[in-house]
Amino acid sequence: MNTVVAPRVPTAADVEDAARLLKGVAVRTPLIPCPALERERGGRVFLKAEILQHTGSFKFRGAYNCIARIPAEQRAKGVVAYSSGNHAQGVAAAAKLLGLKATIVMPADAPAPKRERTAALGAEIVPYDRDRESREGIAKRIAQERGATLVPPFDHPQVIAGQGTIGREICEDLAALGLAPDLVLVPTSGGGLIAGIALAVKDKHPKARIVAVEPEGFDDTIRSFRSGKREKNARMSGSICDALLTASPGEITFEITRRLVGEGLTVTDEEVRAAIAFAFREAKLVAEPGGAAALAAVLAGGLDLTGKVAVVVLSGGNVDPGLFAAVIGGR
Repeated sequence: MNTVVAPRVPTAADVEDAARLLKGVAVRTPLIPCPALERERGGRVFLKAEILQHTGSFKFRGAYNCIARIPAEQRAKGVVAYSSGNHAQGVAAAAKLLGLKATIVMPADAPAPKRERTAALGAEIVPYDRDRESREGIAKRIAQERGATLVPPFDHPQVIAGQGTIGREICEDLAALGLAPDLVLVPTSGGGLIAGIALAVKDKHPKARIVAVEPEGFDDTIRSFRSGKREKNARMSGSICDALLTASPGEITFEITRRLVGEGLTVTDEEVRAAIAFAFREAKLVAEPGGAAALAAVLAGGLDLTGKVAVVVLSGGNVDPGLFAAVIGGR
């Protein structure tokens, strides 16, 4: 098994380097004003639409930033990843662009569209039981047997730096409007996305608040902030937000978020359903449950946005068609 050589904890400079590598490869997703939310909350609210990224989520950024740095002599052995679906697609797409074989360890109950799209990108899928088996253990075994490079979903410096380019774009696009972020709300699982965004945003705007949003009952990051150590979730299933179900924050990601974030909110499945419907109705955007978590937090009214500039990250749009139809149909 091989890993890409990189500093243990990334910095804002690593995000800048990732931005140079991703330029012209990743989609620079739009920052969309949301007048309906502004009327309700009394502030300026923008949606960062990572649902429009390659493969329908932010994961492509980190995957490509990591895989593109694998030494040429190592690439023939391929890459291995573990994911519920979005990282799987990001790795599969990046590997395909770079000419590498990808093997993805995915939960057997992952949404069908995510499994199908991962396979369509040419990746080999190895299913596992998320309640009884260790995806990390399975992936490490395969990588060791094949001599392949393991690409973790969040706890890797180059993955974190790649995701951080989202925060960099947020700052640049707001600056073009003569604005600066007061709050950035981010759906949070293992922490790669929020850690990267925090590195980029806090470098430019130290007083900005970065807020983690997690599903109710799966608030390992928020509990970790309170205790000062990495806490674990008691279970790995039971929320509509399949993309946000991780055992605990990553070691590297928590080192960053405990310093630069430190706060969070939880949302219920019903609040997430309402957010999916709102995104479709008011912004004409399709969001998956985990991707809509930060929007759900804003709609729930737990934050005072009066006079503030807030950015809501819509992190993914790979929703099961049946679920989406039921949500927007009010069923």
